[in-house]
Parts: sequence; C-alpha cells; structure tokens
Amino acid sequence: MNAVLHWLKGFTPQQTSVNHTEKLRACVGALLGILMTGYLSYWLLGAESLPFLIAPMGASAVLLYAVPASPLAQPWSIFGGNVFSAIAGIACSHWIADPALACSLAIAGAIGLMFAMRCLHPPGGAVALTAILGGAVIREHSADFLLLVTVNSLILLLVALLFNNATRRRYPHQPNPDHSNRAHLTKDLRPSDRIGFTAGDLDAVLKQYNQVLDVARDDLETLFLQTEMHAYRRRFGEITCGDIMSRDVVSVEFGTLLEEAWPLLLKHHIKALPVLDRSRRIIGILTRFDFMQHANLEVYSGFEDKLRRFVQRTHLVATDKPEVVGQIMTSQVLTTSIDTHIVELVPLLSEHGIHHIPVIDHERRLAGIVTQSDLIAALYRGRVTDTTAE
Repeated sequence: MNAVLHWLKGFTPQQTSVNHTEKLRACVGALLGILMTGYLSYWLLGAESLPFLIAPMGASAVLLYAVPASPLAQPWSIFGGNVFSAIAGIACSHWIADPALACSLAIAGAIGLMFAMRCLHPPGGAVALTAILGGAVIREHSADFLLLVTVNSLILLLVALLFNNATRRRYPHQPNPDHSNRAHLTKDLRPSDRIGFTAGDLDAVLKQYNQVLDVARDDLETLFLQTEMHAYRRRFGEITCGDIMSRDVVSVEFGTLLEEAWPLLLKHHIKALPVLDRSRRIIGILTRFDFMQHANLEVYSGFEDKLRRFVQRTHLVATDKPEVVGQIMTSQVLTTSIDTHIVELVPLLSEHGIHHIPVIDHERRLAGIVTQSDLIAALYRGRVTDTTAE
C-alpha cells in the first residue's frame, strides 16, 4: 500500500517556490496580454469568417507571463512555434482526409518543424490541431487563419515585452553578464572553473541526460553555482568581509601629489591606494600599474629615471604631465560590502585578477580593504575549524 501511495505521489508536482507577488504579476500579465490581443486583433482583422482570437494563445500567455525565463517562451519560440505549427496543420488539413490521421501527422510535423527551426513552443501543437479541427471553415480560409495566428502571436509578444520589462522581468530573457565567460587565452582552466564544476562538466551531463529542459543552460549553470556558493557559506559559517578586512587603510585624495602617493605605496609595501572624497567615499583607486602605465615604462631602458621624472613635480603653472592622483587613478573601482560573505570574494578576485578589494559600509564610505592574503587566512581558519569539528 505504501508503495502505491508513493507511486501516486509522483503524479503531484512539487510546490512552486515563487511568492504571491510573482503569482499576481503573472495573472495580471496574462489578463492584459489576452485582453489587448483580442481587442487589437478584432480591430485589425475583424471577425467575419474566423474568430479574432484562437484558444492556443491562452497557453502561450501562460508561458509568456508565468515563466518568461523559459527557453520555450522566448520571442522566436512563440512566433516561430505558432506560425510553423499553423503551416503544418493547414497542410495536413488539405492533404489528408482522415481527421485522426491528419491530427497525428500535424502534431508530428509541427514538432519536427519546431525542432528544425529552433523554436520549440508547446502551444504550437494546439495551433496545429486547431487548423484541422476547425473543419471546412479553416480549410476555406487557410490564408486568413495563418494571418490570424501571426497577428495574435505578434500582439501577445509585444504586450509581453512591455509588461515583463515594466515589472522587472527581463524579456527576452538573457542570462546575467558573467565575467567567467570572458576568453581565457591559456590552456589552463578559467579561474572560476577551478573553484567547482566546469562548464564542460555541465555540458557533458546535459548531453548524457538527453532531454529537453524547460530552463536555459546558462540559467541552470548560474543556479548550480549559487547552490555551490550557498553550500560553502553553510560550511564555513557566516564570515563576512567586515570580519577579516584591514581597517587601518592607507588612502589618498584626488588632489594628492604623485610624489606623495608613490612613497606611500613603497613605505607600506602595498599595491593600491583607495582614492577618497571628503566624505570618505571611494572615487577611484591608484595602483602601481597606473604609475607604470602613465610613465611609459613599457621600455625597460631608463626605467628608474623615467619613473623618477614622472613622479616629481614640475613646479610649472601649466604642464601636460600628470601631477596629482586624480589624473592617473582608475575611476571604475570594484568594491564589496562589509556584509559580503568571504566565499563570494573567491570568484570575484580570481576572475578580475586583482589582489585587493575596498570594503564599503552601509553609507558607501570606505570601511576597510580585503586582500588575497586576508581571504586565504580566513578560508584556512574555516577549514581547520571544520576539520576539527569532524
């Protein structure tokens, strides 16, 4: 009996994890989408020979507004899937007299076309059936039916583009930009791939799985990476940047002279100086590389003399040579919050190839700085604690 109940339980899907706001958003979107599609289609096409709205648009609306991130709900999937399925259905209705055979071949043809054209869209199957079950009316007005499917799909898409983006659901859906996708020009693995599973691992598993998933491959990878990071956080505990950062940070201002900034780097044996405004908010960062780049040190001949001439003040009223920090600093600064978990720094440091990240507080003021050494020490302590507990 228990085995039967367990088997029957498999018929019930798991509860969705979305909140009530997202559910309401999907309902409102479908309402507006179908309402606008119906009214505009009637205004454009009328309803003399065919209805102004076909039933499969309801299924398309569910995908467009309830699961807009699905590969089956993207613009080409909606448009191409519905239109090619309509063509398959119209062809079968004209060429095959037996309705049951025509329906089965229409569905098979629609799926084949959608696979071939990379526009798999489940409601397309209903569009193909509608073309046949509509009977003589649709056979006599095949061109009008194809136009109706096209217009319905385009209007539903247009409303989805406006509504989903207005409600902060990017549509068409694209994965978040990820620096791990940048070209890695050596034979070594990308830094992000050295942390956990690689992109090749995921591709191999998906190939072995050999089934269509209703989730984009890049989204799946992102979910797995976030799950992995969550597991690391659970394992190492809640250690944040605020716990491990160096608080006594050597910094400079926009107007600090270069001949004052360079000795600070040498004296404190550091590679970067945060550049702050009067409110201690970060406006840039000054690194040793900035000095080398602006001093034209690509040529090794006369390295020290070039650097010395570059750093020293000219004492002239007007000069083209940079004199203060603000003229050579890097304005785009990668920062992190005092509440950021240290595990999140691992891919951040490895992907950007940096050795230090300024830490800001809740008012976006400089609170400290985290170096690779700080991070390694914290992870080592966490590992030792974890091993001792075991």
